[in-house]
Amino acid sequence: MVDYEKIILAHGSGGKVMHSFLKDTLRAYLPIDRFYDSAILKIPSGDVAFTTDSFVVSPLFFPGGDIGSLAVYGTVNDLTMVGSEPRFISLSLIIEEGFPINDLNRILNSIREASKTAGVQVVTGDTKVVQKGKGDGIFINTAGIGVFSKEKMFTPDRIKPGDVIILSGSIGNHGMAVMAERNGLSFEPPVLSDTRPLNKLLEEVIEFSDSIHALRDPTRGGLATTLKEFALETNLCIEIDESNIPIKQQVRGACEILGLDPLYVANEGIFVAFVDEDMSKSVLERLRRHPYGKEASIIGKVKKSPGGMVLLNTEFGGTRMLDMLTGDQLPRIC
Repeated sequence: MVDYEKIILAHGSGGKVMHSFLKDTLRAYLPIDRFYDSAILKIPSGDVAFTTDSFVVSPLFFPGGDIGSLAVYGTVNDLTMVGSEPRFISLSLIIEEGFPINDLNRILNSIREASKTAGVQVVTGDTKVVQKGKGDGIFINTAGIGVFSKEKMFTPDRIKPGDVIILSGSIGNHGMAVMAERNGLSFEPPVLSDTRPLNKLLEEVIEFSDSIHALRDPTRGGLATTLKEFALETNLCIEIDESNIPIKQQVRGACEILGLDPLYVANEGIFVAFVDEDMSKSVLERLRRHPYGKEASIIGKVKKSPGGMVLLNTEFGGTRMLDMLTGDQLPRIC
């Protein structure tokens, strides 16, 4: 009987112990049939999307999610934002000595369930153990592959003046859920992370793909930073209305207590869409039919000038210029 605890109690464990861990423990959660040096994938001819990401969130478990589901959904969402259909994910675990086996099993189970929900396969990966104090529990690295069923790539160069900006849900939920858990704060009702797969939401509006010009999920740096990136990439002006941006009351209250701006707080389950004005109401209506999009809102419009600017029409009648987040408002958030 192999004591799998040894893998995370003794730095550098390998040989039979690691082999048994990979074959027995990981296979119990992930449908990896063969442990080759590389996965062999059947991918349709044509363009594919490829992404990679690393997840170092602290704490590992937070209201509404954990590092496992975050890793899967974060990778899936990056593939979705360019218009591809997520298919395959690689998973690499960097585990610190002494990491509790029950927590590892909990994370692996979360990865399994998230993969099923998103409709993707974990096909390959790696496991490393580092010395105590060198890994902060567990880090996860992923890579993802998506395929294009037809030509529906969403890229910033398709954005044009007159496009309507749609936000698929309320902002600040993930960042504030992690911050509250990290600092032992509680709110009623509780602030829950919006960690979820956006490919399922996008399926609702795929028939309007010709009218959807660009997508992006406003993760680190929040909504304001994402919009500023678009403005700089296109040299167009983005104008949004503060009163139309959905923010849950408990998130707004938490931000006020902590002195944070919700426009710069990380999200993990919403996207910003740039859509033809003529079809914007149809896209919005369809998004609202899905549980993930019921809070979707039209928040602004693209203008020709002043180029590279993001302008916020405030609830008090003024105008505020938004820039990128400088530094990390919330460290270790994803």
